[in-house]
Amino acid sequence: MLEIVDLACIRGDRRLFSGLNFSLMPGSLLYIKGHNGSGKTTLLRTICGLFLAEDGEIRWNDKNVRSLCEDYNKEVLYLGHHNGIKYDLTGYENLQISATLDGDDVDEDKILYALAKMGLAGFEDLPTQVLSQGQKRRVALARLLINSSKLWILDEPFTALDVAAVDLLQSVIAEHVANGGMVILTTHQEVALTAGQVQTLQLGD
Repeated sequence: MLEIVDLACIRGDRRLFSGLNFSLMPGSLLYIKGHNGSGKTTLLRTICGLFLAEDGEIRWNDKNVRSLCEDYNKEVLYLGHHNGIKYDLTGYENLQISATLDGDDVDEDKILYALAKMGLAGFEDLPTQVLSQGQKRRVALARLLINSSKLWILDEPFTALDVAAVDLLQSVIAEHVANGGMVILTTHQEVALTAGQVQTLQLGD
């Protein structure tokens, strides 16, 4: 379980939020809403340890994540606005490196399956710099299919995707939640996944 306790974050001289409290249980999705500048990305980056909170605590299974260090990091997968891929490498090579860095034992077949499922069959051996923006995003998102982290933190994951890819990603996220995983996401796009009975958090006015 993830718990956010009295969290406060400041960017520059502006307090984005304070006294923020919520929890997320296995098998749950949290949709974070708010206008641009309300602190959505800052909150996501704080939860995954890329940004230091001004005050408050982040707990994983009742323990402060600062005391867990790598044990917590292994449980979290963060995908932000940027794809986080190396453009001089192929999609296959990018996933291979990601799996190694994440500590996941993934064989060639699983990587090829992940790329094919994301609609990249036939593009596995091309440098990602020659791919379209949508295809680059698919390479980044294919990481979800080879990663074993329980908590996915996704910042605008549907950006640059066509309708078919949006539907596919929604099914991947829904399957992760159904299997006991946890997801925190933001999106400016109207998608069925966030229109149902899901946990929501509104930041800003």
